[in-house]
Amino acid sequence: MPLIASMKTDVIFYELIKELPQIFFEIIDQPDTNPNIYTFIAPEIKQQSFHFDG
Repeated sequence: MPLIASMKTDVIFYELIKELPQIFFEIIDQPDTNPNIYTFIAPEIKQQSFHFDG
């Protein structure tokens, strides 16, 4: 049976990029990129639950 890890949102990192979008491009070594042409979002995707009943 494969192990499926759940992914959690890193709130601090998301808030930092939301407030200072240029920092994202510095992290990925693209400091000359204009962050104003991008939209930073954190969509929530939920998987259908599975239940094993009796």
